[in-house]
Amino acid sequence: MTDHTQNPPGPRAQSLAPRAPKSDALVLFGASGDLAYRQIFPALQGLEAAGHLPPRVIGVARSEWTREQFIERAKASIQERGKYDERTFAALAQKLQYIRGEYLDKDTYQQLCGALGDSKHALYYLAIPPSLFDDVITQLAASNCDEGARVVVEKPFGRDLLSARTLDLVLHEYFRERDIFRIDHFLGKEPVQNLLYFRFANTFLEPIWNRTHVERIEITMAEQIGLNGRGKLYEEMGATRDVLQNHLLQIAALLLMDPPVGHDPEAIRDAKGLAFKAMRPLDPHDVVRGQFEGYRREPDVSPTSDVETFVAVRLYVDSWRWAGVPVFIRTGKKLATTANEVFVTLKHPPHELFDDVMTSPANHLRFRLSPDVVLELGARAKKPGAGLTGEMVQLDAFHQHGDEVPAYQRLLADAMRGDQMLFARTDAVEASWRVVEPALAKPSPLHFYEPGTFGPAAADALLGGNWHDPA
Repeated sequence: MTDHTQNPPGPRAQSLAPRAPKSDALVLFGASGDLAYRQIFPALQGLEAAGHLPPRVIGVARSEWTREQFIERAKASIQERGKYDERTFAALAQKLQYIRGEYLDKDTYQQLCGALGDSKHALYYLAIPPSLFDDVITQLAASNCDEGARVVVEKPFGRDLLSARTLDLVLHEYFRERDIFRIDHFLGKEPVQNLLYFRFANTFLEPIWNRTHVERIEITMAEQIGLNGRGKLYEEMGATRDVLQNHLLQIAALLLMDPPVGHDPEAIRDAKGLAFKAMRPLDPHDVVRGQFEGYRREPDVSPTSDVETFVAVRLYVDSWRWAGVPVFIRTGKKLATTANEVFVTLKHPPHELFDDVMTSPANHLRFRLSPDVVLELGARAKKPGAGLTGEMVQLDAFHQHGDEVPAYQRLLADAMRGDQMLFARTDAVEASWRVVEPALAKPSPLHFYEPGTFGPAAADALLGGNWHDPA
């Protein structure tokens, strides 16, 4: 089905549309790749256990495998990275098929059409390099395999604004926006969804969630690990493209968005889209790039590489709610800890009633997203004894469950149902690229930092002080 319309329909239009049919086949391009092994195979077993997997699961790749070898690859993945269940895997294995072929070969798609049989609503998952998206989508259309289908594309959605728009032109040539699922596994994580829920399920936060009461917002995504053999890929991306443009701006949008209008899932994406559009493009002077000592000696890394393994930015938002409130965002490899959290500093009281308040740390809210989930309120309380002096106390709420649905399992189930709420929409993707494009076009100087720290000291200059480092 061909539809050249790029603007997504509004919530009212979607609510009046007929209910989307559930996908009756799942086709995984790049079935022999690292992503399939690390994430997708375990998700397939979870989907089978929950009764959400369609009757056909077809892997397509270049590897010279038989169907039996493909099944063994899936089994090894689940045994290593998932919770292997013999009975569930036996049912999954019955659904697995494998097609060995080149992505530019018409015969590959003829085999695929034969393997799909009477399936009418396939879901195509493109776990392949973005440079191949155009070829695969064009071949699917040429073989009429795009009829009634949906397509899932992995991040990054382009390398910059121009390439993102080019990719969208290709996608919209053969698929409607409602059938395009731009997957970012970060949005499927339980703690990230909890951030959205916490904001709009409680009444006490909204009255202070604005420029009148909030001094600044800090978002940190720290990783102790290095490249883990991803030197070649990281040389092409760097921290800005790998994490900032997608994961961290998505978190910022959840924090900055206004309450959605209506109950339709598309209403949430509308609100997030407006938050992205309000983000001011980065000034290169508000960007600090870093590289850990030893990066240039990593395999597949240039000995003169200028790629950043750390980036910190000061972001401003041009909206009535957030005008003048800086949002500080940082991420990096080989830092002092592995953690992802939001730290919101509130303003001091407007009147100095007690001598020690204005010179003490202000109230704060902390949302710890990983490795554990913590909600923390920092407030002042009076010290015991004579006099009216106080101290900072912390009210912590730990929220962690062992039965969380893995991100890829959740997102694949949503895609097969046609639910796009947790997927990136084209307007938000373009807006996020507009935010980071000035920093990519004119990179700031590179600062080196020692592994095991929280990045280069130059990042503190953005705040005019110190970041709140995750404990």
